Amino acid sequence: MIAFALRLAVSGGREALARLATIMAAVAIGVGLLLSTFASVNAIGETNDRQHWMNTGAQSPAATSAANKLWWEARMDYYDGKNLFQVEVAADGAAAPVPPGLDRLPAPGEYYASPALQKLMGSVPAAELADRFPGHLAGTVGNAALPSPDSRTIVVGRTVDEVKALPEAVAVTSIATTTLEECEHGCFGEGVKGDAMVLILTVVAGALFFPVLIFIGTATRLSAAAREQRFAAMRLVGATPAQISVVAAVESTVAAAVGTVAGFLLYFALRPLVADVPFTGQRFFLDDLGVSSLQAVAVALGVPLATAVSARLALRRVVISPLGVSRRVTPKPPRAWRLIPLAAGLGELGWFVVHHPSTTNAQSLAYLSGFVLVMLGLVSAGPWLTMATAQLVARRTSRPGSLIAMRRLADDPKAGFRSVAGLVLALFVTSATVGIIGTINSERGASLSGDQMVRKSIVDASRSGWGNGIEAGSSEGTIASVSADVVAQARAVPGFEGLAIVHENPAGLGAVMRGRHRLFPALVRCSDLAQVPVVGQCAPGAAVAAVDRYQFVDLQSGAGKVWPAVPISAEEVDKLPVRALYATTDGSTSALERLRSLFARNYPSHEPRLADDWASAGQQRLQGWRQLANVVLLTTLPIAGCSLAVSVVAGLSDRRRPFAMLRLTGAPLQLLRKVVGLESAVPLLVVSAISIGAGFASAAMFLKSQMKYDLASPGAVYYGLTAFGIAASLGIIASTLPLLRRITGPEAARNG
Repeated sequence: MIAFALRLAVSGGREALARLATIMAAVAIGVGLLLSTFASVNAIGETNDRQHWMNTGAQSPAATSAANKLWWEARMDYYDGKNLFQVEVAADGAAAPVPPGLDRLPAPGEYYASPALQKLMGSVPAAELADRFPGHLAGTVGNAALPSPDSRTIVVGRTVDEVKALPEAVAVTSIATTTLEECEHGCFGEGVKGDAMVLILTVVAGALFFPVLIFIGTATRLSAAAREQRFAAMRLVGATPAQISVVAAVESTVAAAVGTVAGFLLYFALRPLVADVPFTGQRFFLDDLGVSSLQAVAVALGVPLATAVSARLALRRVVISPLGVSRRVTPKPPRAWRLIPLAAGLGELGWFVVHHPSTTNAQSLAYLSGFVLVMLGLVSAGPWLTMATAQLVARRTSRPGSLIAMRRLADDPKAGFRSVAGLVLALFVTSATVGIIGTINSERGASLSGDQMVRKSIVDASRSGWGNGIEAGSSEGTIASVSADVVAQARAVPGFEGLAIVHENPAGLGAVMRGRHRLFPALVRCSDLAQVPVVGQCAPGAAVAAVDRYQFVDLQSGAGKVWPAVPISAEEVDKLPVRALYATTDGSTSALERLRSLFARNYPSHEPRLADDWASAGQQRLQGWRQLANVVLLTTLPIAGCSLAVSVVAGLSDRRRPFAMLRLTGAPLQLLRKVVGLESAVPLLVVSAISIGAGFASAAMFLKSQMKYDLASPGAVYYGLTAFGIAASLGIIASTLPLLRRITGPEAARNG
């Protein structure tokens, strides 16, 4: 029976081969996307695992008397908005632990750098980057220590005394290999655990496949009417229901099996493209994009099985009775209960606005189930909405074409909606994704932009902090003085504009009360303050000003502020410890990075910072989200368009005999084209509008629940793409209309 089914599957000529090819293509796309998503999720896990060692400094320090310990101090450095992970190490014992990716610990005067950092160092002047790292390149940090091929990582060898003198140095006896459950400081390898990125990926991954599933279902039903008639004839000549089920399942399963193989090939072809999409802010290693054996087997067996089940359900009328095709009656009209899943999905998301889930797993489950329920609700409500619209239009029109189309839609709204279901879901996914990601970009992008004048400044302050800002500062983290040579080198940097030396205030001069606390300001010579007007200015005639220390350490704009004078001379201030250096430039990368390298080289216990440094990781993450939105747009809409084209063509093929009979009775071809166009366009426009509204409503509730953001209006790009997608869909419908002339000739009525 199986051999007979295989012959029968390809015996229908070009139509049968086209149907099988379409099923294969639909399954291949679905399998390719499914495997790519599995691989992306797995790659995020691999990326997180590669970052564990970066948290070594956050472990409990070893006893200083322990043998074979490693002195460790880690920090995050930057270059032009690109973050650099830097570790200073010194071995205290012959068997001191070695970080992954290194064949040995670098000796004092040596360093190991990642390939991306080596490339960056070779492409910019040494004064901007390489000069801040003492010694010479001794080797390359291997992939085992790098989250991404774009990771910029350096491990610098120093003496034990040099590392111990750094403000955040710790002694450890092992390298971190697991995620730390609690970490308040020194966690540079947290990855994306617990971040909104995980939630967004979960929701989008779940949503991405619905248009694909619709496409597979549509392709499986291609030429359903002709196949039903053929199988009904087989029943009339003695075929059993089991035999018909085998034939139907074999046809679809063979096509699905070939499509699954093609899908695996598509997945391997897509891997380099997926690896280059910075979902988490950086690219993936190609080797990290893999699927587990269980995932591969589940896809390889599950997709053909699901396709066979779909084919079996599509032909259930023939299996029940050999006269099931010829004795067709008007299907039962859809009931209003079909609106319940849609309302339930929106209600669930609304519930979580008030009752926010407390854990990451609970959040993922809550939002994923809510979005999936909304999409199922759109599929469930679509036929009822189509019927209600058709009945409303039928009551208000008297034109023959419109009346026939609306009556046909009202008679079988499921078939009418089925052709546009993929596009409706694609518009929901697109609207929800653009709404969520667009709002995040708007909210966080605005907060990361910063004051333009402040972004031209650089502060070099202690990495151990500035104290609590309440009591007089200690000398910890300060430097005794700034040499004239460092000042001269800073002034020689092209693009340099001004430099202020910020002193500690141990006597608490100019302290102010804020609530119950006395806040001790920093002390700055007025001649220095005049060089950095972005911070503020002195009162007329003053020699030294008391400036809020957080104007410097937090790179705040104080332009126009007049800071109070304090009773101390400029000469006396020069003798106080230096807490920070604050420089302004013309804003060029060269000027800022040359100053950063100068300060880093001369004051290793300090940390040079720019306003853009704090925004760097956030901007990378936002860029990843923008890429994710682009992937959704470029994936769902074309697939939905293919589904629409296949569905419309399949509908025309299945109705060739009724249309042929109408032509024989005198109905003009133009009238039939209008009927077909309206049958497809009305549910498309009506349900798409509701789908877009549901997408934005779901996005608004997700944003309010998870991030406390209000939904931002999408940009012109979204409206343009949506309008283009709907217009293209209408164009697809119009492009199928010329087929009516060929498939509704007299021979169709005679041979039906």
